[in-house]
Amino acid sequence: MKLENEIGMATFRSPFQKAYLNILYTGNWLEARVESLIKPFGISPEQYNVLRILRGQHGKPINLYEVQERMLSRMSNATRLVEKLRLKALVTREICEQNRRKVEIAITPKGLDLLNELDPLVEEQEKTLFKHIDAAEVEALSNVLDRLRGVE
Repeated sequence: MKLENEIGMATFRSPFQKAYLNILYTGNWLEARVESLIKPFGISPEQYNVLRILRGQHGKPINLYEVQERMLSRMSNATRLVEKLRLKALVTREICEQNRRKVEIAITPKGLDLLNELDPLVEEQEKTLFKHIDAAEVEALSNVLDRLRGVE
């Protein structure tokens, strides 16, 4: 359904307003789908993001600041997210021996197992969500979104 119908707005002030609202609406739409996919596994989209960041470390711990910097939503409370994941035994959180003020976080085997279970489901969902767009359009969309953020 077109944005106009989804949000009940027949006209827009400009094509820029329409694009802006469409990006916000579509972002929320995508996040809701991700959330519904991972909710049965007991984690939030933000926790899922943290786990994926830690998996990308290939076993090397990372400090909390670096996790926060890599998150898709930097407004999230990384400390709280990591603690919830630690309580679920999906990550470890340890004080750095060289610098006692530094906390290092790593994904556990249980965390890796969870991601391995989610990977095919997420991949299938991505294919489903983008089924109306071919690979060239997906690439063009990514490039346009990068340019919107000032990335060349």
